[in-house]
Amino acid sequence: MGKYFGTDGFRGEANVELTAEKAFKVGRYLGWYYGMQHEDGHASVAIGKDTRRSSYMLEDALCAGLTASGADVYLLHVTTTPSVSHAVRTNEFDCGIMISASHNPFYDNGIKIMRANGQKIEPEIEEKIEDYIDGRIPEIPYALREKIGSTIDFSAGRNRYIGYLMTIPTRGFKGKRVGLDCANGSSSAIAKSVFEALGAKVFVINNTPNGTNINRGCGSTHIEALQNYVQDNSLDVGFAYDGDADRCLAVDEKGNIVNGDHIMFMCAKYMREQGQLDDDMVVTTVMSNLGLYKALEANGMKYQQTAVGDKYVAENMMENGYAIGGEQSGHIIFSKYATTGDGILTSLMVMQTMIEKKLPLSILASEMKVYPQLLKNVRVQDKEAVAANARLKAEVERVAAALGSDGRILLRPSGTEPKIRVMVEAKTNEICEKYVDEIIEVIKEEGLVLES
Repeated sequence: MGKYFGTDGFRGEANVELTAEKAFKVGRYLGWYYGMQHEDGHASVAIGKDTRRSSYMLEDALCAGLTASGADVYLLHVTTTPSVSHAVRTNEFDCGIMISASHNPFYDNGIKIMRANGQKIEPEIEEKIEDYIDGRIPEIPYALREKIGSTIDFSAGRNRYIGYLMTIPTRGFKGKRVGLDCANGSSSAIAKSVFEALGAKVFVINNTPNGTNINRGCGSTHIEALQNYVQDNSLDVGFAYDGDADRCLAVDEKGNIVNGDHIMFMCAKYMREQGQLDDDMVVTTVMSNLGLYKALEANGMKYQQTAVGDKYVAENMMENGYAIGGEQSGHIIFSKYATTGDGILTSLMVMQTMIEKKLPLSILASEMKVYPQLLKNVRVQDKEAVAANARLKAEVERVAAALGSDGRILLRPSGTEPKIRVMVEAKTNEICEKYVDEIIEVIKEEGLVLES
């Protein structure tokens, strides 16, 4: 993790950690860096943003920095993160930028940078941007005269992405009653039109963004609103997106939550039946539920685990040619169609699975039994000292042996805070509670806890 950039870009509270000045410098460096790769010095960069009030301020700052360094900027306006990725890949831009803090509250914001293939930018470039922001790189030259960049309206790029999504399902959705929770975010401008074009009867909530209501009591992080809506309106299925629509969770016709692990399992199973699951492999992070792994194995499929973060899932998939991967939170990647998590695409793939299998979502998801899972965070003085503690290691090994094949234990350091996450999965909640508390007690006894 860098000083500013984490697993999902540069994120922080607008005008606190993430200021217009820093955004300007991000633009300055990117415009210069990619411009150096062109004889005429003109890089081309696509920018999209979500509905946060501060997104407009940051867009202006980034545009100023980019054009001052000679880059031409193509504005997609309010759109989704995966639409920026699609635009970059299909229009040969040098890079793409999405202004969003995803599922965070409206006062946070972020800058996600994508390379030419639509995946997240290399850590080496993020490090150079940080060095430039903090003055560790000499000032870079401004573009002059005809070398100064320009801004171009590129709303057509978003429209092309909408059209692309409409071509993916092989069957229409006629007769299906579909609920969409747009989180008052980016999907508000896209999702409804896609589902209507495919013939569904669409019912939409939380699609009136005002700059401050993004993710507020709605979307994939507050899915209870959609659960009630699906039941109250007798819908066949509901889909909840986050602020920038790169993740999706579902609600079945009975109002039950269908998370990313469920979605990966049932889509992977369908893809395998269609001969579309390369090497019978699904890529997950270490935080996926044990129930997913058991369901995959029971159906003749394999899995690989990565560190937490959809960027690591994407890297594994692209390096090995795998077809599906993702996170429990709903970041799902279908590599045939996209190089990043795409919430609307995910909902289309769930719909296709339901229609082709002629089964309701509750039946498709029920084959994966979720193991009880408990995660507690412990504030610690030194995360490396925790990882190296011999007694704690021995205690973790003891718990792992006691759980056997019917559970697992995981200790994971937070990427952004002085915390260790202690997670146990087991047959019952009581077993989870018992072993999590035992591990935390050892952390305390070893004097590793950060006292408040």
